[in-house]
Amino acid sequence: METFHADPGFLLLFSGALLVTGLIAGVLAGLLGVGGGIVIVPVLFNIFLWLGIDESIRMHLAVGTSLATIIPTSIMSARSHFKRGGIDVDLLKSWGPAIFIGVLAGTYFGGNARGEVLTAIFASVALFVAANMALRKEGMVLAQSLPGGIARFVMGLVVGTFSVMMGIGGGTLSVPLLTAFNFPIRRAVGTASAIGFIIAVPGSIGFILAGLGEPSLPPLSFGYANLIGFALIVPMTMLMAPVGARIAHTIPPKALRLAFAFFLLVTSVRMFLSLM
Repeated sequence: METFHADPGFLLLFSGALLVTGLIAGVLAGLLGVGGGIVIVPVLFNIFLWLGIDESIRMHLAVGTSLATIIPTSIMSARSHFKRGGIDVDLLKSWGPAIFIGVLAGTYFGGNARGEVLTAIFASVALFVAANMALRKEGMVLAQSLPGGIARFVMGLVVGTFSVMMGIGGGTLSVPLLTAFNFPIRRAVGTASAIGFIIAVPGSIGFILAGLGEPSLPPLSFGYANLIGFALIVPMTMLMAPVGARIAHTIPPKALRLAFAFFLLVTSVRMFLSLM
């Protein structure tokens, strides 16, 4: 993979695309509590496709790199939401262990699964959540409060397992799930930003370890995490995440939900097309 070094013009374009990706991902991290992965993964996937990176590791590399970038982004976003009282600490304490266990399971499966499997999971879950967010009637809820006990534990397992396999920070699943149980949208978004940290740290470590020794990795990759992508995306996401958090507390909840659904729909379609 000499493209990184041999073509300065392409490298400049590559770097610019990653900087723009970081800008958009940072705003979305604060605005939607999605950790930016919903943007980073498909963009990296397509960039790696253009670079000719082997299909068998393309999605793994996109997921691993995305998870690594989510760590600092989730910290910045969570801090901004916490200052505004937008994080439910009690929910984090009760949900955190289940999410963590789910992350461990998802990391093991995702690190060993075929790239097409990860792509299909990403596209399918994103489409389902987009439809739910866009079509669910205003005020429609499954119950007036989030269930406790084993039901809450299982939901945490699902959020952790599928989020880490998709390379996202947890908001994609936890926000619609929480709002379905009458959780205020802004508080769901804020809490999701903290969930992103719980997912990204063990998830990125797992994907790095899973990719060590892989012979077809591009230059400056640490397992399934590309350091060029990390170095270029992270500064922009950290800069823009507080901006997104401020916007989240000023726009109507309905607009916030529709924006979330739109980005998920676009992402899902792009990933399905890549499988054809």
